[in-house]
Amino acid sequence: MDPALFVRRNTAIAAPPLVPEIRLHLATEVTPLWQATEETLAGDALPPPYWAFAWAGGQALARYLLDNPEAVAGRAVVDFGAGSGLVAIAAAKAGAARVTAAEIDHFAAAAIAANAALNGVAIEVLTTDVLDGGNRFWKLVTAGDICYEQPMAERAMRWLRLLAGRGSTVLLGDPHRAYLPGGGLCELARYVVPLSKELEGREECDAFVWRVLAR
Repeated sequence: MDPALFVRRNTAIAAPPLVPEIRLHLATEVTPLWQATEETLAGDALPPPYWAFAWAGGQALARYLLDNPEAVAGRAVVDFGAGSGLVAIAAAKAGAARVTAAEIDHFAAAAIAANAALNGVAIEVLTTDVLDGGNRFWKLVTAGDICYEQPMAERAMRWLRLLAGRGSTVLLGDPHRAYLPGGGLCELARYVVPLSKELEGREECDAFVWRVLAR
């Protein structure tokens, strides 16, 4: 299955409510992905389509970058677990010198490429697992909605704190998901994000932008 073709056929172009400046290929009530069950996706050997939704933490982080371009202008940025590419696109629009979207899901990688083209920005997509180590350095590291699963949250936060200790500015967007760390975070901004009740079980939430501290 061609991931790029899958993205085009199973999504509609829409703007996240908190970031209307950016358009994305998203699952909506009128697209096949919205109706697909986990069983259907598993039968087609497809990973969960996290990339097809603009999650609250990512929306908050993208809004923050667009509203505070001085935080990103002229910097090399990596967006970890980039999903749809929303935060990476916001970083590029805010004036980043170079933007890398780190995302191991090849369907997400195809979505990021399509969404970058849709918004007229250049983004490098990195599909290797950056958590495996290495000494690559970025002035600014962003991550949205990575604290929904304990093993992933713990592994990612160790890496983010390591980068903060090396001198990176590390920004995390999160609406207080289950495995958000209880400490080592400095709140920078808070936004009320409209949600899909069918997807999240509520119509809005507070989403935060945190600076991750090295501790």
